[in-house]
Amino acid sequence: MSNSSRRWLAAGALIVAGLLGTVPVTAMAQTKIKFVLNWKYQGPQAWFFLAQDKGYFKTEGLDVEFDQGEGSAAPIAKVASGAYTAGFGDINALIGLVAKRPGDAPVAVDMLYNTPPFTIVVKQDSPIKTPKDLEGKTIGGPANDGALKLFPAFAKLAKVDASKVNLTNMAPNLREQMLMRGQVDAVFGYVNTIRFSAKLAGIDPDKQLRFINYGDYGLDLYSNAIVFSRSFIKENPAAVKGFLKALNRAVGDVIANPEAAMDYVMKREPLLNRAVEKERLLATVQAEMSHPEVARIGFGDVDDARLQRSIALVVESDQLPRTPTVGEVFDRSFLPVRADRLSKL
Repeated sequence: MSNSSRRWLAAGALIVAGLLGTVPVTAMAQTKIKFVLNWKYQGPQAWFFLAQDKGYFKTEGLDVEFDQGEGSAAPIAKVASGAYTAGFGDINALIGLVAKRPGDAPVAVDMLYNTPPFTIVVKQDSPIKTPKDLEGKTIGGPANDGALKLFPAFAKLAKVDASKVNLTNMAPNLREQMLMRGQVDAVFGYVNTIRFSAKLAGIDPDKQLRFINYGDYGLDLYSNAIVFSRSFIKENPAAVKGFLKALNRAVGDVIANPEAAMDYVMKREPLLNRAVEKERLLATVQAEMSHPEVARIGFGDVDDARLQRSIALVVESDQLPRTPTVGEVFDRSFLPVRADRLSKL
């Protein structure tokens, strides 16, 4: 072998070694995102898990870790504290924090639940027929439940004297049982959370429960959104954009094939009732993610005028110290372009 051939082989070996050496460096260079969900593992979280398992986040240079949640209001405080990079939480809880501590509050960047799911549930034979009938009664809910947090706003619109209503907390897994046993007169929650938790507990929600929905009394509020910490957005804007691109792609996959999407949910929690969780997923898409405005602005965005009305309502009902602007609460600049986002779910 000639000296030139040896030099070529040696150079080639160095190049290969160099390339191989970059593999772990590339993996280490992926941007880490610690993300807290709104609740325990359920069907409507399929897009998060699908994006993770199919490598959509990895393609965007992201290493995403998901933790289960404790209620839709909780992720806002957890991201604000620095315990998490991002989360899926109630934008109305975010409005409250922005009004009080704008420098610490996260920013919403993608609106997933664009139709109000907030409800108060009573037994079918309950004497509570209207919101006014809640006066003198006890309503229970998990401490971080979005509907519980919004009760002052609901009470104001529905002309209920909130001071005459007794509020109590319970563990999420006891909510439906305590209602059926008469330990509370009513419970707070999201429509589909309670509906399908009831089914899993052997309760027929259509025959045994009645729902007093906030949206029927003028609370046309947005609900759960993707939020990121302000510091992370400032330092890693491309990562936020990449996360939303991957998630948007995953939502499209789930809509196209919800049965296949359930595989990713069951992988996280094999003991879930697959049939019920798939039904919960479909109901969430139909009832909580399909506001008519989606056809006009695309999935993931908000209508500024509608969000401003929501902000004003939350500020008034909670007697907040200031009224945040839409821009302080929601930043659409990281969303995929309109043409790439669903216009009909």
